[in-house]
Amino acid sequence: MNLPYDFDFLHLFAVALVFIMWWLYGPILRLLGRGTLNAQLHVVRLKWMRMLMHSKRESRVFDAILLGQVSNAMSFFGSGSLIVLAGLVGTLASINHVHASLTQMAFFPPISLPLFTVNFAAITAIMAISFFSLTYALRKLAYTLAMIGALDEAPAATPQAQVMVAQTATVLTESLKSMNNGTRGFYFAVAGLFLFAGPVVSIVTTLGLSVLLYYRQGLSTEALAIERYVNAMIEEGIEG
Repeated sequence: MNLPYDFDFLHLFAVALVFIMWWLYGPILRLLGRGTLNAQLHVVRLKWMRMLMHSKRESRVFDAILLGQVSNAMSFFGSGSLIVLAGLVGTLASINHVHASLTQMAFFPPISLPLFTVNFAAITAIMAISFFSLTYALRKLAYTLAMIGALDEAPAATPQAQVMVAQTATVLTESLKSMNNGTRGFYFAVAGLFLFAGPVVSIVTTLGLSVLLYYRQGLSTEALAIERYVNAMIEEGIEG
């Protein structure tokens, strides 16, 4: 198989870096001792599920509204990723015409058709993974809703009740983990777009977007607020 003449090691590294930084996002945060905000909020969801065990059926309307908002967000991003994915697949079907049109523009850098196809295929793969992550998140949420609906209207004191609470919170956290991974793919799809500007530009963009995401997870105002909230909840539980 002959590779494009302008597809060198640097361009290969730029393409691989987009997927590597996306895949290593969670592990790097754990290595830094932070963990994702979604993982930190698992403690909050555990308390939420315990509160559901104490509540009556008619008082769970507020909880249903919250879960409905999560479901709507997943559906919105899933539909958006499907629309983008359909557009990218349609572009791949007529890649020759798109390449011919874009390369005639003065601001578009010269690029061979095979490399142009590789770049588009990389972005398409990112959006495909995002779409599957978001649809899987909806499926996990459906499991969560069934588990929440079966929670007993009794004090969460028995070992069986504790297991039900813990596992319901776990499935909900995993659902949101898949959602976050899918929406994060939109960021790295933007980094993939810069492959057309050159491998160096794409590498810088990928690293820049990664730093932005790490900042939001660890040093932003909302991240610090969530950390203080979770720590206070844990201390409250220990003292209680």
